[in-house]
Amino acid sequence: MTSTLHEAARLAGAPHEAAAPGQRVARPRRVPPRLRRLCVELAKFGVVGGSGVAVNFLVFNLLLHGLGSAPMAATVLASVVAMGTNYLGFRFFAYRDRARRTRRQIVLFFAFSGIGVAMETLLFYAAYHGAGMNGPLGANVAKAQSIVLASAFRFLVYRTWVFQHRAQTRSA
Repeated sequence: MTSTLHEAARLAGAPHEAAAPGQRVARPRRVPPRLRRLCVELAKFGVVGGSGVAVNFLVFNLLLHGLGSAPMAATVLASVVAMGTNYLGFRFFAYRDRARRTRRQIVLFFAFSGIGVAMETLLFYAAYHGAGMNGPLGANVAKAQSIVLASAFRFLVYRTWVFQHRAQTRSA
């Protein structure tokens, strides 16, 4: 009898403790496949985006503090360099399972990325000049805030229009 309970619990995916007669064995809940895919996509977007943020900050600080560039020029140039590295990461890592690279995809990526750079720049300008976040720490906090806000926009447009699933691109 005990071996039958162990076997039933094992098949149900429960821990190996046997349930007492009349007790229900708790089954672990499964994550719906769609939610699991979204979580994986968010994680990959985060990896690529995180590396892009690192590139963005590195170039920004090098230009602003190392080479003495103007703050607005430093933020725009850093964002553009990160945009290029992000395209490679998204194309070959995060969204490699999506439709093949096309001229339309490249144009959309850089058009939406350009909008993202504009958003970042405006947000950075407001924080740097408007809120007085113009010291070395303040400039980096302003840059971080602008990146976070623009990244939400980027995630939505990249997954919706730029790196579409294969079935969506055939019908379009």
